[in-house]
Order: sequence, then C-alpha cells, then structure tokens
Amino acid sequence: MVDTRTPEQRRHIMQSVRSKNTGPEMIVRRIAHRLGYRFRVHRRDLPGTPDLVFPSRKKAIYVHGCFWHGHRCSKGKLPKSRPEFWIPKISRNKERDLGAVAAMEAMGWDTLTLWQCETKDRDAVAKALVDFLGPPGAGAPV
Repeated sequence: MVDTRTPEQRRHIMQSVRSKNTGPEMIVRRIAHRLGYRFRVHRRDLPGTPDLVFPSRKKAIYVHGCFWHGHRCSKGKLPKSRPEFWIPKISRNKERDLGAVAAMEAMGWDTLTLWQCETKDRDAVAKALVDFLGPPGAGAPV
C-alpha cells in the first residue's frame, strides 16, 4: 500500500514523536510520585535508558509505546503501508528491548515494563508499581 501522506507531512509527523517525557511516561511518573516514590529519570548510563530509575532499590521501569515496541494490542498494529520498512524496524526495537532488560538483570537490577495501553487504568498502574517496588519510602532492602 502506498503512503497516504506527502514526504513533508510524514517528516513532520515523525519529527513530532518524542522518546522522552511521553504521555504514558508522565502518567506513570505522576502516579509513582503521588504514591511517595522518588526516582531518577532517563539514566543514560544504564542499558536502554530506563524511564524511571530507583537506584536504592536497584529497580528500573521502562514505559513503552505499544506501536513502537510491537505490543500485541490494538495500538500495536503495524501500518499497512511500507511493511518492508516497519516489520524490521519494530523487530529491531523488540530485540533491543530484550537486550537492555537482559543487561540490566546481569548488572543485578530488576526491571518492569509498562505499556502505553496499560496506563489507561491508573489503579492498575499504581498496583503494579507497589507490587514491583514494595512499600514507598522503604528504600534499599537491608
């Protein structure tokens, strides 16, 4: 299928896509902060540049966009135009994600991946955060 946008329109759309401070990421950050967790964001010295990092707990959270990371949900569907481009691109993203998680685990870190579609249910996100991180304010386990 042929792209329905002009090259200029497509370029503008792609340039507006952010990799940091995305809507789903900001939702997770607000919930985590409201629950009493304190964290660092976008630690470039860690594999995959996790979106939220809890250094004292050695835990990190990745907030993935369903489309860009190939999630199996309605938002993660591949476009019908240019499959020769999108299929390898999304596959590389998924491989890179798996490598980042494996590298984090090898360094002794625990990771959690939250998906864009999961951020619609704020209560479920809050529960996932508490289940993953433990009680707020606890800091590093002794």
